[in-house]
Amino acid sequence: MSPLSTAALAAVAATPTMSGARLFAGSPGASAPAGVGGVVSVSLALLAVLAAIFAVAWLARRVRGFGNRVGNALEVLADVPLGPKERAVLIRLGAEQILLGVAPGRVSALHVLREPVEICRGAPAAAPSAPDTRPSFRALLKRSLGK
Repeated sequence: MSPLSTAALAAVAATPTMSGARLFAGSPGASAPAGVGGVVSVSLALLAVLAAIFAVAWLARRVRGFGNRVGNALEVLADVPLGPKERAVLIRLGAEQILLGVAPGRVSALHVLREPVEICRGAPAAAPSAPDTRPSFRALLKRSLGK
């Protein structure tokens, strides 16, 4: 080996990099590539972040009405979609019921009800004056089978 190449190798080995490790391959300060431990720690950190997001979403859903300043004076009784972005909403404000039309960027009062409407939570309400006279599925099936 020539004296020039030996001096060049010594100069390169003595030059520190940004992290302070030597460029020479055999130097003890050279860092090894991340192994399984790095993947596990990154996966655990990702799981912790996802768990925190789900916990905050659950908590926000549980305390949705916590900051309600109106109390029980205002209540949404029914909500019916009229189109892709339009809805009709029946609200109770004190003793009155108001039918609102809700569209993107606009809310308008459609009607103020003189008599409160009874809302049946659960099954859809049928008209009280017209009883359901349609035959049941069982009766139609028996009739079609000739029984």
